[in-house]
Amino acid sequence: MIELEGVPELIDPVMVAAFEGWNDAGDAASTAVAHLDREWKGEVFAALDAEDYYDFQVNRPTVFLDNGVRKITWPTTRLSVVRVGGDKPRDLVLVRGIEPSMRWRSFCNELLAFAHELGVEMVVILGALLGDTPHTRPVPVSGVTSDPDLARTMDLEETRYEGPTGIVGILQEACTHAGVPAVSLWAAVPHYVSQPPNPKATLALLNRLEDLIGLRIPLGELPEDARAWQVGVDQLAAEDSEVAEYVQTLEEARDTAELPEASGEAIAREFERYLRRREPGTGPGGPGVATEGDAFLRDPGSGRTRPPKPAQPGPESVPGAEAAEGAEDTREPDVPEPPAGSADGSPGTDTDAGPESGTGTEPGADPSTATEPGADAEPGTGAGTDGDGDADGESDK
Repeated sequence: MIELEGVPELIDPVMVAAFEGWNDAGDAASTAVAHLDREWKGEVFAALDAEDYYDFQVNRPTVFLDNGVRKITWPTTRLSVVRVGGDKPRDLVLVRGIEPSMRWRSFCNELLAFAHELGVEMVVILGALLGDTPHTRPVPVSGVTSDPDLARTMDLEETRYEGPTGIVGILQEACTHAGVPAVSLWAAVPHYVSQPPNPKATLALLNRLEDLIGLRIPLGELPEDARAWQVGVDQLAAEDSEVAEYVQTLEEARDTAELPEASGEAIAREFERYLRRREPGTGPGGPGVATEGDAFLRDPGSGRTRPPKPAQPGPESVPGAEAAEGAEDTREPDVPEPPAGSADGSPGTDTDAGPESGTGTEPGADPSTATEPGADAEPGTGAGTDGDGDADGESDK
């Protein structure tokens, strides 16, 4: 039995997890959890034993100087807790670490033991992967679950994937078998700009998480970082005619696949988020003042999309490569009127390939092309839709 000392009784807790490596293209998912931890000043209360789960030749420890004293930080997974205040306070249990090298079942069981002890009501796992999606369009974000009832009540896709998976898929299934509601949110990162960081994808994940759990998430400098990131990629693309032509091809493919009208659900979700950001006293400027997220890269013609699925294999092979209902524009309007809808597209070249799309059919995945590198595969071998796959372990974040 896990005994937690110093952790107060939590209020309607939700566990939010992300893991560096295979399922974290552009570091978008792990950066999202780090953002939550930083903005809400999370307090670490537990860390898993690194000896049990990590190969230190793959994920190496780091040495640093602390007031002239050499110290070592070991790669591991840490848990922290944050309390979100307001009219309806709620607690989040944040799990941030590196995809383990071994003993995945024990790893998941240990996390579930913490979830049980803390009374966690739902587990949300964030992931990001590479896809054939243009950087100039809203980032497609898909929400999937193995629970049919949860899929129906929370407007999510029910996963039907069959094939190799990563720690995100293993943890989600472990939660399902343990009777803990679990959801995976996946952001598609343009494969031609896969280097971290990708603040636009991080922002998209946080906006989707905000909709899912009904909390206003402070965005800090993320909207401005996302703007700067897109401007920088625009400049790089303009300097290379082949890249510019390729981006235009992706744009045309996505725009052609867009539905003529935004769904009522997508409009409602974005308007609800808009209202949350303008609730009295919630903005940094006081009552009714919009936050930085209220004006972010509006794409005038965007609606729900079904962009093509990436042709190459990837982790969980493109979550929501078909327009997942939950995917939407990550930007907030800067005027007090509901936005025109959200991009609900997907990163694949075919129509659908949910977060675990391989030979199976995660929302409509094409079994002939969607695959994902196995859990035991060498990180980064999935060239088209995998996360960044860099598991050299030099980071201990």
